Amino acid sequence: MKSYFKYGLILLAAVGFAFTSQPRKLRIFLVGDSTMSNKELKAYPETGWGMMFSKFIDTTNTLVYNVAQNGRSTKSFMKENRWTPVLDSLQEGDIVLIQFGHNDEVQTKPQSTTEKEFVANLTKYIKDTRAKKAIPVLITPAARRSFNAEGTLEDTHKVYSGLVRKLAKKKKVPLIELDRKSQLLIRSFGPENSKWLFNHLKPGQNPNYPEGKTDDTHFSELGARKMAEIVYGELKSLNPGSIDDHFFKPKPKK
Repeated sequence: MKSYFKYGLILLAAVGFAFTSQPRKLRIFLVGDSTMSNKELKAYPETGWGMMFSKFIDTTNTLVYNVAQNGRSTKSFMKENRWTPVLDSLQEGDIVLIQFGHNDEVQTKPQSTTEKEFVANLTKYIKDTRAKKAIPVLITPAARRSFNAEGTLEDTHKVYSGLVRKLAKKKKVPLIELDRKSQLLIRSFGPENSKWLFNHLKPGQNPNYPEGKTDDTHFSELGARKMAEIVYGELKSLNPGSIDDHFFKPKPKK
């Protein structure tokens, strides 16, 4: 009987060792605003680019946590205690993608920040992430569809995107240039066809928006996928934390 008990202990120990010796999955946290966030069904077809980005990830070795929230700025995200749970759970090697600016820069909004506050808040996100030996990645805010009367796309994030770029350079943080690259994308579609990238709906076209919708900030499924493709391409190039190993790889041809 003792021999069986001893054998059982050895077997449990071996199983436990095998379980604990499995490599830990890389975790990617998406922290930001509505252009990145997951959407409720009642908002469809509005789609956050983070929803599409997760489709690029190989979930056998990676976990994606999209904690971005509609209407949040660098200030309100922390004030509402949304950052602390992320920070408390961070582990060495995790990646934190940080994209704010849309709500920080609109000074008529209560959650807005001054330029100085914006930089200070982003600096805290960076410092906190690094304190946990995780990897912060800054992202300039996705461009709005804002064509003037002459058909020229306006650079609506010029100031706050500039602050993100300067801070990334100063703090030596990987930077994803979503603003400029999404501007190029929108221009390539043109003033009329670029509506397909955003949540533009005619009356009666979708039951969630019976009166139609004209939204030049939030994306359609197509627009979200295009934005996610930009983020994906930038990350592959930067490759923080060997993230390229965690994207889906094409199957070899037979």
